[in-house]
Amino acid sequence: MSRSLITRIATTVAHRLRQNHLILASSYSSSSSSAAVVSDSASSAQTGSDSVDITDNCVRRMKELQASEAADKMLRLSVEGGGCSGFQYAFQLEDKTNDDDRVFEKDGVKLVIDNISYDFVKGATVDYVEELIRSAFQVTTNPSAVGGCSCKSSFMVK
Repeated sequence: MSRSLITRIATTVAHRLRQNHLILASSYSSSSSSAAVVSDSASSAQTGSDSVDITDNCVRRMKELQASEAADKMLRLSVEGGGCSGFQYAFQLEDKTNDDDRVFEKDGVKLVIDNISYDFVKGATVDYVEELIRSAFQVTTNPSAVGGCSCKSSFMVK
């Protein structure tokens, strides 16, 4: 089997598992009436090891991207199975939130994280890093990670 085929299969399986978990989590949250989304006012009040910090560089870059787009986009951080260390971070620009999202805000810039991914990134810091070889959003610190690769896009869980 080629490595690319294995990677595609692993990504598909991870996606299916995430979908199943979301379905189960949504049925649980609707029956328990607990809020799955951290509202804008509550996100600024959330502090300590449970918050996800956004750096000034990240805010600056998101505002640049929002200025070039017609609508205000949000930055979505998700954790997927894969990468050289077991899990990898994925960043996307989004227009809307889902029912199971937590929203963190700094200076009008919103970071959206689904509940499953949030368990992997509690207390983390999201930054925008510009290097010679690339410029990208990165999770620069993550208390849930014990190791990872040098590119900072994948990690191992404690």
